Amino acid sequence: MAGFVDSTVKEIDDRLRELKEEVARLEAARTALVGGRRRPGRPRAASTARPAARRTTRRTGRPGRPRGRSRSGTRANQALELVRSTPGITIPQIAEKMGIEPNYLYRVMPRLATEGQVKRDGQGWHPAD
Repeated sequence: MAGFVDSTVKEIDDRLRELKEEVARLEAARTALVGGRRRPGRPRAASTARPAARRTTRRTGRPGRPRGRSRSGTRANQALELVRSTPGITIPQIAEKMGIEPNYLYRVMPRLATEGQVKRDGQGWHPAD
C-alpha cells in the first residue's frame, strides 16, 4: 500500500511540475502578444512589484490628499437641508433620500455637529438652534 501512495504522489508532483512549466510558457506568450500590458484585476506578484510612490502636496511636501478634487461640501449641504426639513431624521434615512451609501454620512454628520450646524438626539439629527 505504501508503494502505491508513494508512486501516486510522485505522479502528481510530476504532473504539477509540467503544468507549472506550461503556465510559465503561456504567460510569456501572452506578455509577448499584449506587449506587457496588464489588465485590471489582481496585482502583480510581490517579487516584481515596485514600491508605491507616496503622494505629496505641492505646497508642503507632506503626504496627503491628491490635488484636483476639491471639497465643496455639496453632500454635506444636502444632508443639512434634509435635517432642517425633517428634524429627527436618521443617517440611513438621509442616505436613502440622497441615493448614497450611509457610511459617507457617518463622517459628514459629526463634522456638521462640531461646526454647530446640527445636533444629535438619540439616533436622529436636528438642526442646531
